[in-house]
Amino acid sequence: MRSFLTFVLAAAVLIPAGAWAQEVLLPKDADLFARLSYDTSAMRRDDDAARHICLAVSRDGEYRIERMLRTGTERLQGTLTKEQLEQLKGLLGADQFRALSSNHGGLIRQESESFGAEIQHVEDGAQRLRWLNADGESPFPASVAKVVDWLKHFEAKDAKPFVYAEFPDVCPPGGLRRIQPSVAQNGKP
Repeated sequence: MRSFLTFVLAAAVLIPAGAWAQEVLLPKDADLFARLSYDTSAMRRDDDAARHICLAVSRDGEYRIERMLRTGTERLQGTLTKEQLEQLKGLLGADQFRALSSNHGGLIRQESESFGAEIQHVEDGAQRLRWLNADGESPFPASVAKVVDWLKHFEAKDAKPFVYAEFPDVCPPGGLRRIQPSVAQNGKP
């Protein structure tokens, strides 16, 4: 009788847990079109430019942008104009952009800039891209440079501020993985 009760209790716990583990989770923002990020090292001298830009855009053009400027961080939300949305879709849908490999790293010694993207293509799923231009030795490909230029010059008209806690996922997931050389860990004799 005791083993039967143990079996029933185990079944009552394990069967729902197994069903929960098989549940298909939809993305939080199923309408997401793209998340883009651009970062530059603090050593760069263009003081008026944003050092950090993240943009999340839905398929209908609603956006949230986060920029770290010299004066502080701004977080705005609004709607892209039809022209802005079409221009962005054209840049992200270009054959040269879609053909890029997913990761491109490098060794940072002084200045650097990085670009990250997560684009939801309707026909063939998500494209994730990371590109690092370490010390100007590996400049962005032309297709990435066009997107970065678009991000740098994007003007948020009629936008309203948003609170980070409400939308913490403006930037694409992931980011640069900074690794330390093995000699950096040899602090003890």
